[in-house]
Amino acid sequence: MWGYMGNMGWGYGWGSVGIAHMVLWWILIILGIVVLGKWLFGGLPGERRGSRRRALEILEERYARGDIDRNEFESKKSDLRR
Repeated sequence: MWGYMGNMGWGYGWGSVGIAHMVLWWILIILGIVVLGKWLFGGLPGERRGSRRRALEILEERYARGDIDRNEFESKKSDLRR
C-alpha cells in the first residue's frame, strides 16, 4: 500500500522545479497583497500624484505676491521638476 507510487508519490517527481514553483507562487501572492494594499490605501502620504502640482501652485502664488524673487522662483521650480 505505501510502496513506490511513481511520480504521484511524496518526495519524488518535480524535485527542485516544484520548490521553485512554490517560491514563485508565494512571491506572486505577496506581490499581489502589496499591490492591492497600495491600490486600496493610495500609497504613502508623500507619494500623492498631485503633491508636486500643488507645490508648484504654492510657489507660483508666493512669486506672484512678491515673497520670493525670480532667481529663487526659478531655482525652486527646477528643484520641483526633478
